[in-house]
Amino acid sequence: MSIACFNTLPLRAGAGLKPEHVADILATRPEMGFFEVHAENYMGAGGPPHAQLRAIAETYPLSLHGVGLSIGAARPLDRDHLARLQALDERYGPASFSEHLAWSSHGEVFLNDLLPVPYTRETLQRVCDHIDEVQEAMDRRMLLENPSTYLLFEESTIEETDFLRAVAARTGCGLLLDINNVFVSSTNHGTSPQAYLDRFPLDLVAEIHLAGHAETVDDAGALLLIDAHDRPVADPVWALYERVIARVGRLPTLIEWDNDVPEWPVLAREAALAEAAMDRAAEKQAA
Repeated sequence: MSIACFNTLPLRAGAGLKPEHVADILATRPEMGFFEVHAENYMGAGGPPHAQLRAIAETYPLSLHGVGLSIGAARPLDRDHLARLQALDERYGPASFSEHLAWSSHGEVFLNDLLPVPYTRETLQRVCDHIDEVQEAMDRRMLLENPSTYLLFEESTIEETDFLRAVAARTGCGLLLDINNVFVSSTNHGTSPQAYLDRFPLDLVAEIHLAGHAETVDDAGALLLIDAHDRPVADPVWALYERVIARVGRLPTLIEWDNDVPEWPVLAREAALAEAAMDRAAEKQAA
């Protein structure tokens, strides 16, 4: 199967588009590489959400990020959901489309969460089949995001980085590297995020996500990180980001902030930090 590679985001920093920020953005036209939206928020036929998104899309590239396809579910993909996603993609022609390596449905029940999958040959085949179906329906290459996880499956027989590499090799999809997810998962499982990134197939990464995380403790009193998207990016995550872009150069980089959303200038400053980090990496490479 031949699929179109429409991942054409600029090699710059972007931000998640929030309704409460649209008026400020349209009034000031800030210097921003792109905006990302969650696809499921725009699956209605019209109304203010689409009017706002159309106004943004006239000036900025868009990244379309799905949260409800349930790529890793044991059930077939929901054809109606996929059709709505396809229609949204055709309506706006976004520069990138991505989804999660996770599941969020069981039978006829849809869950408001992104749940992990065991890394087995059976799961690998199922995920690849679902990605093939998505890419064929949308006639474009999708990006698959690494998850944040809070538990490990005893039945897993494949390393997460090897699993992602295999999915990309079989389907032709690209990868979205969420560096906060790497830090959250590695901390929760007592492993090294640097070692994880050393194994990650960075040559397949077409976009990076950065976000803030919350700290709590589990039932045993051990530190537990939650991928909360409700605060600035933590310093250790910035350090990992700079380590990655020092190796691979500039990549489209999104600041995610989905809960306790701040005023627009706060989010814009986070994006500016990512832009500055990419500039520093480029200067070092040039030197």
